[in-house]
Amino acid sequence: MWILRTVNDGEPERTFRILPGDVRTIGRAVGADFILDAALVSRVHCRVTALPGGLFEVRDMDSTNGTFVNGERITTANVASGDRLTVGRVELVALKNEDPAPS
Repeated sequence: MWILRTVNDGEPERTFRILPGDVRTIGRAVGADFILDAALVSRVHCRVTALPGGLFEVRDMDSTNGTFVNGERITTANVASGDRLTVGRVELVALKNEDPAPS
């Protein structure tokens, strides 16, 4: 399982979980899987996918302000645990959790 955790100063922390095989969208729209109602976030800003083999992919969905991984604007990128994803003005850290918590 992958975890995306917000790391913005002065904002409450939010955590998003992505299970193996999941494809989720991040954006401002009510229809997005993970809603970030923040400045410069497009309605459907980017898509994250937990790929087979433990890989984690981020794909920009033609957002106005771009999606960034470790400060570099991307179209598509594989993300490693500890990498920082920036969506609008929201910064998230990607963490790979090898032992998912029991539900």
